Formats: sequence, C-alpha cells, structure tokens
Amino acid sequence: MPTPSKPAADFDEETLKRVLPPYRVVLHNDDVNDMNHVVRSLLHCVPSLTGERAAEIMLEAHNHGQATVIVCPKEAAEMYRERLESCGLTATIEPA
Repeated sequence: MPTPSKPAADFDEETLKRVLPPYRVVLHNDDVNDMNHVVRSLLHCVPSLTGERAAEIMLEAHNHGQATVIVCPKEAAEMYRERLESCGLTATIEPA
C-alpha cells in the first residue's frame, strides 16, 4: 500500500497574503487607563510581545493617538482585539 504524500507546505509570501490577508491590530489612546495597566494588558493579551515592545506600543499610542500592536491573519486579529477590549482598552483591526 503506497504511503500518502504530504501536501506541499512551501508557499511564497504573495500566496500567503492572498490566502490569509494580514490585518493590523491597532491600540488607541484613552484617558482612562494608566500606562502600567496598558503594558500589563498588552503582555497578557498578546503573549508574543516582550515587555520592552509592549512599553513601546503603549508610548506610541499615548504620544500619537494609536499604535500597531501586531499584524496577523484576520481571525487572530479579531481575537487579539477582543482580548484587549476585555481589559478595558480600545482596539480596532484594519487591513494591513
């Protein structure tokens, strides 16, 4: 009996973008949450962030009104947005 072959897993970047278009998760500044809460929430909600990167995102949102948290496929972006909102932060997603 022949062994089943594995599907090709090598996709070029263009194919991946077409199949799973990237979305940007955007954190918006607010006057309610203190900076420490924002950094802790970012680290809790987006485990791939480092403490340094979370602080950079928080400061960018504070100084410029918004900051990109992560770029990922839409389903993951929706999940990260929901997690951030559950911590009382304001976040949106948009095509990258």
